[in-house]
Amino acid sequence: MPQKRVLVVDDDAKIRTLLRRCLEGDGYVVDEATNSQDVRDAFADGVPHLVTLDLNLGDEDGLNVAREIRRDHDVPIIMLTGKDDVIDRVVGLELGADDYLTKPFHVREVLARVHSVLRRSERHAPVAAEPASTEPTNEGLLDLDGLKIGLDRMLLMDRAGQHCELTTADFKLLAAFLNNPQKPLSRDRLMDLIGGHDWAPLDRTIDNQVARLRKKIERDVSRPILIKTVRGIGYMLTERAVDQGFVSSNTA
Repeated sequence: MPQKRVLVVDDDAKIRTLLRRCLEGDGYVVDEATNSQDVRDAFADGVPHLVTLDLNLGDEDGLNVAREIRRDHDVPIIMLTGKDDVIDRVVGLELGADDYLTKPFHVREVLARVHSVLRRSERHAPVAAEPASTEPTNEGLLDLDGLKIGLDRMLLMDRAGQHCELTTADFKLLAAFLNNPQKPLSRDRLMDLIGGHDWAPLDRTIDNQVARLRKKIERDVSRPILIKTVRGIGYMLTERAVDQGFVSSNTA
């Protein structure tokens, strides 16, 4: 099995050296970057399995680097922040970072966080879509606002009849909502339902997964009507999705 590649982004040579020795000692291949251009060059050579990103890159804003990475890639990001940089951590998590480490940190904590985030990302590995030659039948599929869903086959077809690529975790999340219509589900409950309770208190795993799922199933991501946010609780498959016939067995 090929070694996993980690891109260490930090303008402090001592931190880069510490992380390199720590990660290489655990079997990872490590590349280094000190600024946004180095990051672009590294990604041009191949998308890494994970990025550690210092949010204080001297003259550059690490949040902008995180934003640029997340715009084009789903690669896991672990932010490195100062102990008092709470706002930066929150903003970074909102941008889609997967975890954070506060300085100073211990090498064992680095490895634990890297292992944890990579385990989660592996659960999000894309599921291969069924080939176009699969027998064209909608029997037994659910209809969700024009989408065709076969949970047992891990099949999702968009409103134009094209196969959509979803991850295993996304299908589990979709199943959790379909099996609990009109029930507000907390993030903690959703983690239990999808079998992935490996997270920290500020982890945005569920929020990120819901955002990815909405991109696949909502007609307008900016105004979701199928999966609604329930303030102070979590998320819910809406009454509209159920009562207006969006969820129904398709026997055509």
